[in-house]
Amino acid sequence: MGKVFAVGVGPGSPKYVTEIVREIIQSCDIVIGYKYTLKTIEHLLQGKDVHEITMNDQEKSYQEILPKLGDKTLVIPFTGDVNFSESEVVDRLIEIFGKVEIIPGISSIQVAASKAQVPLDKSKVITMHVTTPIEDKKLELQKALIDGFSVVLVPRPWPKQPDKHFMPSEIAVYLRKNGFDTEKIKVHVFEAITTENETRFTGTVKDLEGKEFSDLSVMVFNQSNLDSYMNYRWQWEN
Repeated sequence: MGKVFAVGVGPGSPKYVTEIVREIIQSCDIVIGYKYTLKTIEHLLQGKDVHEITMNDQEKSYQEILPKLGDKTLVIPFTGDVNFSESEVVDRLIEIFGKVEIIPGISSIQVAASKAQVPLDKSKVITMHVTTPIEDKKLELQKALIDGFSVVLVPRPWPKQPDKHFMPSEIAVYLRKNGFDTEKIKVHVFEAITTENETRFTGTVKDLEGKEFSDLSVMVFNQSNLDSYMNYRWQWEN
């Protein structure tokens, strides 16, 4: 059987496609991916057998490719990093194809944290972008904010099922109803980050109520304070 790669192609700009992912795509035979993801790497797809999929037909496409793979190389690209918010699909790929080599990419959470100047090593990273229930994740968000952490969060777009739709406006209402003073919590919302269509909202969580954002959104709750090494001079000074 041929090789199967699951690769991260970055948040949206071709500039964020790493060299190793670029090389794997250029040397592969077949590419299967979502429309937005394929758009990011379209400059690398000339001469490839390209299959555009949706959430509704991806299973059928994977099953159709399996008996035809032979000794060919298949690449399944993911927006951002394969290791974040994509485990449900990656697990299914492993069930179907057996061995799948995973190549990480640059995630929107990394870029958003950098733009908001919020260090990831002092923050909590949470994704609501899953199909499984998110009640535990909501509690995790509450606890992180209560404990004083910054939070980098991927919301969940589900407009066809309002009870599952948990975007910035719904998150703001949820926090207010659970006792948070949302007028005092600073937040950034980035849409289509790294692309020419990138937008940035900066304000308070309260300001998010009633505002609509696209499914390409990432949030940063900013509770960070500067804490440089000069606060720890005792480590090198006598």
